[in-house]
Amino acid sequence: MDQEQENKDAPKKVRKSVPLTPWTGGPHNLGDPDDKSLRKVEKDILIPKKVRERAKNEKCVDEVKALSECGKANGFMIVFKCREENQKMWDCYEKWYHDQELIDHCTQEYLNERTIYRRTGIGAKYQKEQGLS
Repeated sequence: MDQEQENKDAPKKVRKSVPLTPWTGGPHNLGDPDDKSLRKVEKDILIPKKVRERAKNEKCVDEVKALSECGKANGFMIVFKCREENQKMWDCYEKWYHDQELIDHCTQEYLNERTIYRRTGIGAKYQKEQGLS
């Protein structure tokens, strides 16, 4: 009876496991490299971030440069004296933010980077720094 009492008083062992999801598995347990579905955070945050960077650094370079030069020339008065340049820059951004071709291109680029990350375990930023890609 003493042994039964000890078993009842002892804490029960709970087996914990990680549920199988599309984000586990793969060679480095980072997810299936061939999975092309997007999570909500990827679709709503990461892809638009890529589109914004692309618009700023490739598509609207002249508008950004014009606003920058106007700002350097006018200092604190940039708010009042550079409205035209600012509006041109935002019009350019607006055009590219809603361009479906650019969004699709950035989505494919992101999916390719994610596939490489899931396959190798090395992030895209590190690959660019090391010249691996």
